[in-house]
Amino acid sequence: MAQWRNKEKDATYSEEEIEARLKEELPNWYYEDGWIRRKYKTAGWKGTLMVINTVGHLAEAAFHHPDLTASYAFVIVKLMNHAAKGVTDKDFQLAKKIEEVVMWQPAHEEGDLDGTPDDPRFKYIKYD
Repeated sequence: MAQWRNKEKDATYSEEEIEARLKEELPNWYYEDGWIRRKYKTAGWKGTLMVINTVGHLAEAAFHHPDLTASYAFVIVKLMNHAAKGVTDKDFQLAKKIEEVVMWQPAHEEGDLDGTPDDPRFKYIKYD
C-alpha cells in the first residue's frame, strides 16, 4: 500500500493522484468535477435517512463537511476541501471513515452481533 501524505497542511492532490488513491484505498468512490464521490444505494427512505444521519454525525465530529444529494433509495456523498479548493487528505480520511461505518456488516465478523436479517422488512442499505 502506498504511503500518501501531503507534506503541506491542506495541500491538494492532482487528478492522477486522486484516481490512484481511490483505486487503491476507496474502490467504490470516484472522482468527478473536483469532488470524490460515492453513491450509497438504500432500500428506501428509512435507509436513506439513516445514511444521511450517519454521514452527518461523522462529518460534524471531523468538522469537515460533505455535500449530500438524497433521493428515496440513494445518497450521494461528495467531498472536497472548500478552503483548499481541491481534494486533500481530510477528504480521503473522512471518506474512509464514512465507508467503514456505513458499509459495516457485523454478521461478517466474529462476535455476537448478528447484523440486519436478510428480510425485506428490515433491509435498509444495499451492500456492495
